[in-house]
Parts: sequence; structure tokens; C-alpha cells
Amino acid sequence: MLNFKQITIRHILNILVMVATWSISLWFDVNFGISTLLGVVGYGVSNVVIKYVQQFRFLKKWGLTHSEYKHIEMQLSEANTELRNINRCYTKIRSISIFKQLLEMNRMAKRIINIVRKNPRKFYQAEQFFYAHIHSASELTEKYALLSTQPIKSADVHLTLQETRDTLESLNNVMQEDLQTVLASDIEELRMELDFAKLNTMPKEKLMHREEN
Repeated sequence: MLNFKQITIRHILNILVMVATWSISLWFDVNFGISTLLGVVGYGVSNVVIKYVQQFRFLKKWGLTHSEYKHIEMQLSEANTELRNINRCYTKIRSISIFKQLLEMNRMAKRIINIVRKNPRKFYQAEQFFYAHIHSASELTEKYALLSTQPIKSADVHLTLQETRDTLESLNNVMQEDLQTVLASDIEELRMELDFAKLNTMPKEKLMHREEN
């Protein structure tokens, strides 16, 4: 879950190490081919070391173990796969209401995934989204898309489609609750900061009166 900036910095440093290793080798009259090989090895070693340091600092920042980090990464990857499955169904959906539901579902799912990617500790506030809700949404959407494109529309098919629409709507509401849960701590922190800012900007007379009461 290292960001683009960290990855870019790492590769720039790797290139500098590679060039430095290659130049030093040539300076000591090492064969050009061997110097080039040493430069490549220097790049590889530098990449491993710097990536380890970056990940160590990242894990320390969020208070995660390496196994927790890998598990969250895996869950994020699976959630993105499920989201792509949902998106592939857009062209097969003929119902405007379902299409709107999928758009809203996509928006909320992306938001949750991005929040957890930036702050992996929030994964534990959205475990049900990753373990159950996004998977159910993907599965139901695929089945709905398959049924809705069938030429035969019996009473059973119509009933199943309606039940699926109702369940997807319920899932939309559940995902909205997932998003609210993930944002809850941020909202609370913002409220505390606002209260603190109000106290700092409050005139002294009002502040003294407030303290006396």
C-alpha cells in the first residue's frame, strides 16, 4: 500500500545506486560487462533494502504487523476484483433503477477501498464490507445481468429479478452504513478540531463567562 510518491522515490534512488556502482567499478578498471552487471545487482539490492525500510516505517506508522499488512493488501485486491466484476455488468443491465444502484454502489465501494488503502487501520472498521458485502453485491449483480438477458421471461424469472433488485437495494443501504462507519472516527476528530478552533477564536469575555458557568 505504498503510494506512488514512495515508489517513485525508491526507483530514483535505485537508479542513482546503480549508476554509482557502475561508475565506481569502471573507475577501478573493472571490465565493462562486469561493471554493468554490478550496477544491475546494485539496483536490485537497493530496491530490496529501500522497500523494506519504507514498509517498516509504514507498518510502524499504522501499528500493523507484516502478516496484518499482507492480509489487508489481499482483501483490497479481492475487493477491487469484485468491483471490476460489477462494472462489467453495466452494459448488460437494461433497468435504469438497477443501473443507478450499481453506480451508487460503485461510488461507495471505491470510497471505502481508497480510505482503507490510505489508512489500513480502518480495515477493521469495514471488515464486513470486505468479507461479505462486496462479494454478495458482485455475485447478485452477475446473476441479475445473466437472468435479465434471457429471452424467456417467465413469472419465476420476473419474481427472481424483483427479489434481486430488492436485495441489491438493501446491500446499497448496508454499504452506505459501512462507509459511515469508516468515516465515523474522522468525523469525530473533525468535530473536536472545530470545537478547539472555536475556543481559540472565541472572545476572551465570552470564554471567561463560559468558564464561570
